Amino acid sequence: MHGMILNDIEKKELEYLLKREMDELIHDLNNRYLEHIVKRSIQERYEILFQLFKRFASNDDCIRYLPSRYFPMSSRRK
Repeated sequence: MHGMILNDIEKKELEYLLKREMDELIHDLNNRYLEHIVKRSIQERYEILFQLFKRFASNDDCIRYLPSRYFPMSSRRK
């Protein structure tokens, strides 16, 4: 198990970076020319980032970035 000690500024920076990365992945998923295997990899990456993101973000932000909003057939672990 790993841990991090962050101050408020670092927390906001990390939250910002995660949001931007997840937004970029959502944008990439809308590319109809990507193959299914690539989209599946994007989805897996998104879910990993979301797991990290929900440790920092507010409930409203978590709801906005819920994987189920972008991956309705998601096979996420619960």
